[in-house]
Amino acid sequence: MYIKGVGMTKFSVEDRTTWEMAYEAAYEALDDADMSFHDIDSVVVSTVDTVVNPERQRQYQAVIASLFKKRMPIIRVPAVCGGGGVALYTACRLGYNNTLVLATDKIATNTTGVIVNEIMNATDKVWEQEEGVNFPAENALIAQEHMLKYGTTSDDLALISLKNHENAFLNPKTPFYKKKVTLDEIKKSPMIAFPLRLFDCTINVNGASAVILSKDKSDIKIKGSGMSVDYLAPFEREDTSTWRATKLASEHAYKEASLDAKNIDIAEVHDAFTILEILAYEDLGFCRKGDGAALIRKGVTKLDGRLPVNTSGGLKARGHPISPTGLAMIYELVKQLRHECGDRQVSHAKYGLAQNIGGAGGSITVHILNKVGG
Repeated sequence: MYIKGVGMTKFSVEDRTTWEMAYEAAYEALDDADMSFHDIDSVVVSTVDTVVNPERQRQYQAVIASLFKKRMPIIRVPAVCGGGGVALYTACRLGYNNTLVLATDKIATNTTGVIVNEIMNATDKVWEQEEGVNFPAENALIAQEHMLKYGTTSDDLALISLKNHENAFLNPKTPFYKKKVTLDEIKKSPMIAFPLRLFDCTINVNGASAVILSKDKSDIKIKGSGMSVDYLAPFEREDTSTWRATKLASEHAYKEASLDAKNIDIAEVHDAFTILEILAYEDLGFCRKGDGAALIRKGVTKLDGRLPVNTSGGLKARGHPISPTGLAMIYELVKQLRHECGDRQVSHAKYGLAQNIGGAGGSITVHILNKVGG
């Protein structure tokens, strides 16, 4: 399958309806593809169906039909934080000629209590949340285990945060565009759940993103597409310092693309918390298990490094509106592969990889893109 167009709103705290943002992202993608909505044969849409989205619309497929005034197959794929990636994975397998893949969510305009309560439905709410474990605490425990096993430090996590804020500084689609964040600010930010500080955690934003997927040849090809799930709660798994679903999804994507990790030139990974970027380095095969921190220490994953990661700013600094995140990763990779990223452009990008996570490693997709003829 080929990607003919991509679109994305700015991720922000602006109070807009989910369908207003969806409309903007979809038409940016259609304009990018030089297509009209009449050319679209099907839609796959992802959005959370909870109080987090104030509209609480249970028939979001019909919302899309009303929005674009067209009756066609429209499938809704909810997968919380991994919704965008799962929607793309689904669309790749539907068989329609032109599919609009769309994700939209309104998160930032809710209270912290509501967000924490609802988002914990993405993991083991029965056991973990009842014991006082929310997502920051859950990922803090993962960071602690990785530190004990492999010697990763809080300073390594701070370098991940700094890198991604430096990239977001150059990205007009982010809340941190032209907003400088220093390493000192990161290290002195409030402790949320040891060892994670405020700047180790993603920010809640509103937004939408879209991809036009087509069988017709275009400039960007999806070379590989993989998905896997894992047991719901991390404590059910053999090792909480690795995401087994990342390994399985990436193995499938690499095999389908006839590539391996050493072929990847640029990546967008799911850094909802800084420790997850280090886990991604390892589980995607960019380095051996336990060596993830060495990549950030040596500058390998910086914008001018051998393998730039999260050139968009990542979830950390681009923000995380839940469902749209996975397609926002694709948006960035497409722009990079086309050399349309201005001051944050990577010079050597041929193959790009996106890793999108739902919950605490519960569902993970990996997609590999390349520039046709590149």
